[in-house]
Order: sequence, then structure tokens, then C-alpha cells
Amino acid sequence: MKDIRAGVYGGSGYAGLDLVEILSAHPEVELQFATSNTYAGDPAPGTELRYIPAADARPGDVDVIFLALPHKTSAAMAKAGLEAGVKVVDLSADLRLDTPEAYEKSYHSPHPHPELLPAPYGLPEINRAELQCADVVATPGCYPTTTLLGLYPLLRFGALRDDAPIIVDAKSGVTGAGRKPSLTTHFAEVYGNLIPYKTGRAHRHVGELEQEAHKVSDAVGPVIFCPHLLPVDRGLMSSIYVSLNDSMSSDQAHDAYLEVYGGEALVDVLPLGEQATLKHVVKTNKCVISITPVLDRYAHITSVTDNLRKGAAGQAVQNMNLMFGLDETLGLL
Repeated sequence: MKDIRAGVYGGSGYAGLDLVEILSAHPEVELQFATSNTYAGDPAPGTELRYIPAADARPGDVDVIFLALPHKTSAAMAKAGLEAGVKVVDLSADLRLDTPEAYEKSYHSPHPHPELLPAPYGLPEINRAELQCADVVATPGCYPTTTLLGLYPLLRFGALRDDAPIIVDAKSGVTGAGRKPSLTTHFAEVYGNLIPYKTGRAHRHVGELEQEAHKVSDAVGPVIFCPHLLPVDRGLMSSIYVSLNDSMSSDQAHDAYLEVYGGEALVDVLPLGEQATLKHVVKTNKCVISITPVLDRYAHITSVTDNLRKGAAGQAVQNMNLMFGLDETLGLL
């Protein structure tokens, strides 16, 4: 008999499908339901379950709910789950920002349930202590996960200049835009193309990136964030360009990454001279990082994840493992 009963809200979206796949194979989890209003009655792939409408799911019947729902919708379900006494792993943006004001600035509408803020930010390699036995966790977005893991050792050692920008040139597979079709994700628009969007400081993840970076280090310059839509189904690459202060030269940066991530099972640092690529991570729950010294005070970091795994579903399960006191890699390696 498995110990943890789980339910997935939004189980037919791309992240939800990966969640169902991972949870159905998890040695300690019994998946009780997966919801989909669009595909209610259809089989949930890889399971003996059929999708049910969200209104028919009872959060109190399980031990943990995963919310792979749109922002604004997810917060209400998180509140209901907490009131029912179950643990909540939210994959939406609703709980990632610490204040209602920060949420409104990034998402241009009032927070639907400000009493839920702040919630623990579910990036285990940085916030592990806050996640152990937590009742609710905000799983980060795929862009912030990949970028923050790429920056974390330099933030931890206080090695960045605070008067120079952090430049993030990021590219995500089309599944990062969700399953609902749109003109910009249509095959004919994406194939053979590379599309920048919401560049500079316009993307809603900038606030999330800067919020979490400043929790690690006071000395952080502004983030210039340039996301692109990459014509592949899954995978995310953050190419990060940084200016170092006098505490660290670019030749020392690689050793800092090895020191910080040496004991991490789900983060790999490549040897100097090797470059991280999407093929290192697609369909895995890992982040892979490469470091290139450029000049003495300038470095280039490449950080790659599968946007649906370490960038969403895999990290959500990693958070759940910590919330229940399990080995955090259980079901992920």
C-alpha cells in the first residue's frame, strides 16, 4: 500500500501530463484523480484513471494536490486545499511572488487571495530548509528555475557587480506556452523560426527572478531578460552574461559551481570546455550547467532544463518529496 494519496488539477495540460506520468510511477504515491474540464471522461494516459471535471474532485480525499492550473484560477484551489487540510504544490504563478503588490505589478491584476502570501519558493537547491514539511509550496516558473540555478553560486559568494546588469538570453520549447493553441505557437509560425518576445524587462518573470536573487545577495544588478520561442517541443536554455566584482575572477567561477553543486543529485556542472545543450536534459529532471570564462571579470553561464520536468512537473514532485520527508529524488532518477 502506497503512503501518499495525490490528485492533479489540470492533468491534461503539458505540465499536468508530465505530472501524471511521474506520479503514476512514484513508489510512494497513489494517484487518486486527475482533472480536466476539456477531456473529462477520457483516459488519463499511462494510468487506469479517467479525467474528471475539477468540480467533481474532492481535495479532502487525498494527502496532496498538485495545481497545474492557470494563474488567477490556481489560488482559489490552493486555498480550498489548505482549508481541507491537505498539502498543496502549486505550479502556477499565483504564489511565487511574496506580496500582492509584486503580483499586481507583474500580472496586472489584483491577487485573488493575498492572504496566501508569502509562500515558500520551491527551488530545493536554494530553499531546501523552507520546503521540508511545508504545507504549501510555490513551484517556480521554468525560466526562473533555469536562470536562478545558473546564477546561484555567484549570488551565494557575492561575486556579482551590483552596478552591472545580468543579461539573460533565454530560449524555450513551444510547450512552455501551454497546450491551448494560439497563432504564435501554430506549427507554421514556429517551424524554421526563432521568435523573441517580451524582451528587456517586460516579461512577467523578471519580478520573480529579481525577488529570489535579492534573497541570496544584496549586490545584484538589474536583470535584462530576453526570452525566445524555440522551434522544439521541450527544453529550455538560459544563456547568462555576468560581470564579476573583485572577489572572484572568471577563472575561479567554475570551482565555485563545483563547490555549491557537488552534492546535488539533480544539478550537473560540466567540465570546463564543455557546453550544456538541450540534449543533456530533455525528458530528465536535471539542470545541467556549463561555465565559460570570457575575460577576467566577465563570465558566460549556460543553464539548461527540460521546461516540463525540472522547470515544472519534476520540480513539483521534488518539492512534494521534501514536504513529506522523503528522499527528494524519489521517483525522479
